[in-house]
Amino acid sequence: MVSESRTWWNDLYEWIVGATIGWSDLVVSGIILAVSIVVALVFSTLVFRRLLRLSIVAGANFDVKTVAAIRIPIAAFVLLAGLYLALIALSPPPQVQILLNKASSVIAILIGAVLVNGLASGFLFWLEIRAQNSRPDGSSGWLFPLVRRGVLAFVVAVAVMVSLDILGLNISPLIAGLGIAGLAIALALQPTLGNLFAGTYVISEGVINVGDYIEMANGIDGFVVDVNWRSTRLRTRTNNLVVVPNSVFAETIITNFNKPEDPVNMIIPCGVAYESDLVEVERIGLEETNAVREEHPGAVREFEPRFIYRAFGDSNIDFVVVIRAQNRIAGFNVRSELIKRLHSRFAAEGITINYPARTLHFPNGILPRQNEQLLPDATTAALAAYTLGAEVPPSGA
Repeated sequence: MVSESRTWWNDLYEWIVGATIGWSDLVVSGIILAVSIVVALVFSTLVFRRLLRLSIVAGANFDVKTVAAIRIPIAAFVLLAGLYLALIALSPPPQVQILLNKASSVIAILIGAVLVNGLASGFLFWLEIRAQNSRPDGSSGWLFPLVRRGVLAFVVAVAVMVSLDILGLNISPLIAGLGIAGLAIALALQPTLGNLFAGTYVISEGVINVGDYIEMANGIDGFVVDVNWRSTRLRTRTNNLVVVPNSVFAETIITNFNKPEDPVNMIIPCGVAYESDLVEVERIGLEETNAVREEHPGAVREFEPRFIYRAFGDSNIDFVVVIRAQNRIAGFNVRSELIKRLHSRFAAEGITINYPARTLHFPNGILPRQNEQLLPDATTAALAAYTLGAEVPPSGA
């Protein structure tokens, strides 16, 4: 590489010192260079200002960042093309022309890298603005700055490798080494990368935002306080912090009580004895539910409560009462108040809410002995004898 560089510089020096350039070539070269400078200045001033004005009037932040990103690279491309054509117009020798081709190609690659990075940054900025507008706290999080740095590193790496290949360096060992190193790093950081990509999925999907109240399939519930590159943090109702890895968080079933809207329906199950007047029970249940809806600050007054008989239970005729609360937390208080009112009203009206009980029916001719009590440690044989009306053997017999 060192000897090849010396050869390039020697050929260039000999051409500059010993070249006999005619006036016509100098004039043509100067005109080409001047035209390129004028075109670059016109684009950087007049054309750029008009494009920028159009993007501002349209109100698209993505267009503004895009126009700003292409200004310097395009002007640099025009100047580079003018300089290259001006030098070619001087009819350099083949060795110098090869040097000019390689140098202009490397510079063009670097300018292209700046252009691609600017366009990517403009697009990511547009996405970041949209994410800020969709989040309640107005923050963009950690994802977009991380992606922006990753795009920059990727563009720089590609530009450097392509430039080295243009200069005649063999980059195959470098690519192979980077591939092996990347594989080793990916295997070593597999849990971390899994959490990173899972966090990217959680944020980009948009179903979880900071401040939402969620419940996971394993029963963990709470408010989302942060979603970072490794984990999602929840604050439970007991004011504890739960840290969930993003890889686990992205694979579990999640109920978001703030989506699609904050109000939630609270379903309160209950039951009354079979002897109850079901029409009267429904009337009383709706009266108390409507009273809670009108008086409790956490209830939604626009929602009409519902009373539905559900099933014939073991001890009661089961029913549910449906009332809507303003949010999940308010729903706990609304449900508690409604349970107290139903219990008190049913007791006042003589309506029975049975607790689980079992009734034993004996076959004809088989009755339990009167005033007979089994010892606490009676065996199964003693219990059978008692059921059949026989004498209970003494303990230890």
